[in-house]
Amino acid sequence: MQESAGIGMAASAGPCANIPVDHMDFIRQVLDRVGDKWSMLIIAVLEGGPMRYTDLQRQIPGISQRMLTHTLHRLTEDGLISRTAYAEVPPRVEYALTPLGSGLHGIVKQLIGWAADHHGEIRANRSRADTATASSA
Repeated sequence: MQESAGIGMAASAGPCANIPVDHMDFIRQVLDRVGDKWSMLIIAVLEGGPMRYTDLQRQIPGISQRMLTHTLHRLTEDGLISRTAYAEVPPRVEYALTPLGSGLHGIVKQLIGWAADHHGEIRANRSRADTATASSA
């Protein structure tokens, strides 16, 4: 295993080669958070600028109120989105990408595009795998 300034590295080659071992758990947590479907869709939807909660819910079919609230909270904690509450009657809250979240947006958009472009092929592969599994059982 590679050593750099006395710090053990996660791997000797590949994408983890330059990551200290003591950083890997946190990096896995970050990847888990930004890689979940709801986080990626929220980041993609916020590309056009700040949005209110109900607008986000309309733009992301299938997300429950509970999951939207939970995911917005987590993304805000990580600094990927901002939450701005306006002192109005009725109260208004808007969510927007931060500079950190904007940096992730391009990657998320590419991944969503790739999934959309290849969904038919992946669906067919899953169907073949399900048929093969059922045949062998």
